[in-house]
Amino acid sequence: MGYLDDKVVLVTGAAAGFGELIATQVAARGAIAVALDVDAAGATRVAAAIEAAGGRALGLGLDVRDRPAFAAAAAQVISTYGRLDVLVNNAGVMPLAFLADHARAADAWDRAIDVNLKGVLHGVYAVYDHMAARGGHIVNISSVYGNAGVAGAAVYSATKAAVATLSNALRVESQGKIKVTVVRPSGVLGTNLGTTVVDATAAAPLAAHRIPSWREHITALSEGRLTAEQRDLDHAQYWTLSPGEVADAVVHVIDQPLGVAITELTLRATGEDYVF
Repeated sequence: MGYLDDKVVLVTGAAAGFGELIATQVAARGAIAVALDVDAAGATRVAAAIEAAGGRALGLGLDVRDRPAFAAAAAQVISTYGRLDVLVNNAGVMPLAFLADHARAADAWDRAIDVNLKGVLHGVYAVYDHMAARGGHIVNISSVYGNAGVAGAAVYSATKAAVATLSNALRVESQGKIKVTVVRPSGVLGTNLGTTVVDATAAAPLAAHRIPSWREHITALSEGRLTAEQRDLDHAQYWTLSPGEVADAVVHVIDQPLGVAITELTLRATGEDYVF
């Protein structure tokens, strides 16, 4: 028995990556999935695929930087379904670049602040009153990059640290009304986040003293040379998380009774090179 039957779950950034997988999985467990994405056609496509598989879903275009639009989307969902149970603030960008490259990266960093931090705030504003009155769950996707200041990720790390701090404050303020979870995945390949990186070399510092090993494994992955153990989920050398494994963990966090809150979750591949 799960706890998602008939729950209404909003997922931002749901046209691809983690968001699409989370929306698809919660619908498979009986929830009504609301896919929100700046790519309106992509959100509609995800919702249509869920419904074609027998689930219930709604796809809406939403730029999380637009506070009134986020509020309007939440109000539309409440009007349509009579409830709003879970918000997954998943939308994000990852414009990795060194501060010395500020002339090239500044616009992307501004967007990261608007999407990664202000977008989360806009989601909280949009659902807070409804959830405070009847209960609810807010899940905010942070990152291990937010654990410390990391060279090559100053702005991205700052936004993800802010998401974690915001989440903890929200949990304290809304205790007994809304449960709050912050999720911190480590490096995950195969998502759209990679398309927002400004300088690919800025990903290496997350591996710190293991940078040579990280570079070797990245090359092996691209050339199909990872060992069987590094590709085996049941082996301690498993090297990199997939988007599906992150989505599985997020859905597990959501599929709990309202009175049980998993407040902090860090996800890593056991054999990865990331050390923060």
